[in-house]
Amino acid sequence: MSKPLPSAKPLKRPTQARAKFTVQAIYDSYVRIWQRDGWSRLTTRAVALEAGVAIGTLYDYFPSKQALHSGYVRYCIEQLLEAIDEQAVKPTAIAWTLRVQRMVRTLAGVDSHLPWFHPDMLELETLVAEPKHQRRVYEDLLGAWQRVIDAATDLPVKPNAATLEALHLSVWGGRRYAMLVQLEPARMEDWAGCMEQLCLRTLEGPSGSAG
Repeated sequence: MSKPLPSAKPLKRPTQARAKFTVQAIYDSYVRIWQRDGWSRLTTRAVALEAGVAIGTLYDYFPSKQALHSGYVRYCIEQLLEAIDEQAVKPTAIAWTLRVQRMVRTLAGVDSHLPWFHPDMLELETLVAEPKHQRRVYEDLLGAWQRVIDAATDLPVKPNAATLEALHLSVWGGRRYAMLVQLEPARMEDWAGCMEQLCLRTLEGPSGSAG
């Protein structure tokens, strides 16, 4: 019989402050080791040693390095959603154009302080995520667009769902493809600027001006 594949699902989420601190230390060590040695040489034992936690403690949350990667990607998405809410949804008395610019730049992965994410991580998606999980992330990010639009009370015309989805596909899909081909930072910045203008002009309507 073939050996069963290791579980690619984290076992639990940290809820207490100490547990959150431990998992954050594990993620930080995971990033350092990936940056230094790459995925192929990364092991859960090495991560636990660098994080200063017992291997059994790491296994309480992540039964394999695939599960650790899955948890880290989930953490990256949660941080992305939180950044959108903090920068583009919650602020008051800012123009709709600024909300959209912040949304686009955050989603595009430029001008932000989000967790580190390597292009090679895209190749691991089939190991750690089922289509239903990818769809859930897609819907969560699409929902963030709607929250930004709902917060933009000065927006001249509210876009319909199809328009928002088209903008989301343009920005998020473009970012993923740019990562796949490892586009240089300067070209990513130029692309993000073009996406800003595309989204602003689409949302301002036929007779408005986004400035």
